[in-house]
Amino acid sequence: MLNFLDFIKAKYDSFSPKEKKIADVVLKEPQKVIAASIAQVAKNAAVSEPTVHRFCQKINTDGFPDFKLKLAQSLAKGIPYVNNHVDVNDSTENYTKKIFDSSISVLNEARKNVDIRVIQRCVDVLSCARRITFCGLGASATVAHDMLNKFFRFNIPCNYFEDPVMMLMSASNCSLEDVFVLISHTGRTKDLVEVARYARNRRATVIGITSEGSPLAEECSLVLSAKIPEDTDMYIPMTSRLVQLALVDVLSTGLFLRKGPQFIANLKNVKEAIKESRYDNPENESGDDNEGSRL
Repeated sequence: MLNFLDFIKAKYDSFSPKEKKIADVVLKEPQKVIAASIAQVAKNAAVSEPTVHRFCQKINTDGFPDFKLKLAQSLAKGIPYVNNHVDVNDSTENYTKKIFDSSISVLNEARKNVDIRVIQRCVDVLSCARRITFCGLGASATVAHDMLNKFFRFNIPCNYFEDPVMMLMSASNCSLEDVFVLISHTGRTKDLVEVARYARNRRATVIGITSEGSPLAEECSLVLSAKIPEDTDMYIPMTSRLVQLALVDVLSTGLFLRKGPQFIANLKNVKEAIKESRYDNPENESGDDNEGSRL
């Protein structure tokens, strides 16, 4: 179920120009709206009081008092995602707080929305893979690379590509035991959709960390989505990337637990291999910071 402010944001395009003015006021400073009268809200939005009343009815409330009650209940449940867009006049303190608040909020919302059954199925598939290929473009390429850094420690051959041509070449040579993990928040990138189609035609399993119902999702065997409302056409992707990284940690942890305690020795070998590349940790005399045992 959408947060009340998320609900207003989702319906924004259906509002009239005057209703959009009211929505802008509400989304920008919901705390002030809760304490305001209908006359004050109308003045701030440059509309009439009857227009505010009709707006409240349009978003399924019984009027302005009921609207303020639902708004207050929404804020009491946690920091809403849509209340944290950075404003051009924000101070350093304000925009820093907004970024952290939106990150906390969206990760909490993602935790509630993610489908545990899909996670379990993804871990099943990854644990049986002959080879895993991670693909992403733009900001999602960073997430794909992070997956490579974690998963190659499991003694499973892994590839990482951010070049569409290399992705297609890999997809054209895959087989039944291969797994492709394609990462895209929007799921509308044509190159990745084509890669998914190629890999599926070669009978590989395709996991999409993407939006449900997107063109990419339609071509995937499994879709891991947290239903995060971020407009990457208008804004630099921030919170969606954090959710993707959290899902990477969930999948890598699931695979580690599937491997069992005997796999810890393998992670220790990884640690020993990179030990000489680091300075000693003065807070740990043995130099043993357990880095190799972390995912």
